[in-house]
Formats: sequence, C-alpha cells, structure tokens
Amino acid sequence: MSYKYNGRLVYQIHDEEGVIEVVDTDGIRSLHFGSPSRQSTQLLSDPDRLHSLYARAIIGLLLFNDAPRDILMIGLGGGTLTKYLLQQFTDCKIKVVEYRRGVLKVARSHFGLPLDPRLKVKIGCGAEYVCRQSLDNAQQHDLIMIDAFDHEGMAPEVSSERFFDGCRTLLTHEGMLAINLWGTNKDLFQQVAWNLGRVFDWRIVFLPVRKRGNIIGFAFNDGMPKPSFKATQQKAKQLELTYQLEFPTFVHDIKRNNSKLFNRVFTP
Repeated sequence: MSYKYNGRLVYQIHDEEGVIEVVDTDGIRSLHFGSPSRQSTQLLSDPDRLHSLYARAIIGLLLFNDAPRDILMIGLGGGTLTKYLLQQFTDCKIKVVEYRRGVLKVARSHFGLPLDPRLKVKIGCGAEYVCRQSLDNAQQHDLIMIDAFDHEGMAPEVSSERFFDGCRTLLTHEGMLAINLWGTNKDLFQQVAWNLGRVFDWRIVFLPVRKRGNIIGFAFNDGMPKPSFKATQQKAKQLELTYQLEFPTFVHDIKRNNSKLFNRVFTP
C-alpha cells in the first residue's frame, strides 16, 4: 500500500503533462496533479454532496441564474461540479472541454462522473475551442464555467482578454460566466480581473472563498437584468433551503468585497 500527501494513494497514471493521482485521506478522496494541491475533492460517504469550499462558492452563480440550461465548462477535474449540475438540473445540457484524456478517465473511474446523454466531453484546449467556436456560433450558452488549473496554478491560456472576448460571444445576451481564480498571486489575479472587466464592461463581481486562496469571479453579459440587492438576499435564503449551501454568506461576502463594482451588477 502506497501513501502520498498524508493519505493512501489509490490510483496513479502518467501522461504527457505529468502525473495524475487519486488519494484517500480521512474519508475524503482527492485528485492531484503531482503536487499536494487538491484539484477536486469528494466525500467517500456522500459522493454527491459538494465538499470543497471553492466548488460550493462557484455554485453561488445560482444567485444570478438559478436554472441553467446550456452550460459550457472549461476544465473537468474530478467532475464533481459537472456531476452536481447534472443531478440538480435535469433539463440542462453540458459540454466540457478537458485538456487531458487521463483526467476524464479518472473522473469516470474514481469520482463517479456518469455517462449521461446530456453530457458531452471534448478532449482539447479550452482556449482554442472557445476561439474557434466564437467565430461561427454566437449566443450558444447561458452559462460558461472555467476551472482550469494544472500543478503550477491557473492556466494562462484561459485568462486572456482574447479568451474572455470569445466567451462573451458564446454567451447568450443574458448569459453569465463563472471562473475559479487563484488570489494569492496578486499580479496575475489583477491582470485576469482587468481582462475580465474590460471585456464585460466591468459588470463583474468577485467572491473570495473563505479559508482558501481561491477567488470566484462572476461576469455578466449586457442583457442580464440587474437584480436588486434586497431581492438577492431573499433569494439566497431560499437557495440555502433548497441546496443546503451557504448562499447568504456568499451574498454577504460579495457585498463586502466589491464596493467599486457593486452598482455595476446590482440595483440598490
């Protein structure tokens, strides 16, 4: 029996990009790319529940779109977010672009990513896919989710102004984008935030993930109505009852951390 990152090494494969590892620690299964950083986590006793704090935070997007129907995801990881969205929204269809075929294999074999006719997974570069699709296929998706990390951090290809411009083209008029960012690299975060803001006319807000270095960014196309903050607070309470996730905390943290951007997204 092998041990790694203070847990039991369950599975390991190598590809051109490096190593892919599955490790079980204290009832939690995690995906690693050759470093202690966890790419995805799952409770072994309750695999359908969202466990990681960043995954719970990115589902804060339901404050703005509580019934997504056509989702593009850049980056698969263990597939926990994909699986969750398939389970919660039976009418939605999801296209995932994942760079590494081995990651898809592990998501299916060790994290329970289902075979579902509503889910299509394409192996390839997410940035190239968005660029190519945006030339001919405007206003396809009401939600784009970006969670593209490797063992070194955030993938630069999916944080450029050109990439976000392609994403905006692919979004419906009322669509939104949610992205998992790494806040501890201040210079990189500021550059990505600038790119996102310029493309989306500063209709953006950020949600820092408590006790983690992640920051979730939400960006809105110009056709999405601006909700009132009071209505959003009420909606958060209902969402908390429905999904058992801390939506009121998300609303509080969005208000606290977006003083300069707040009125671009909400009405008082």
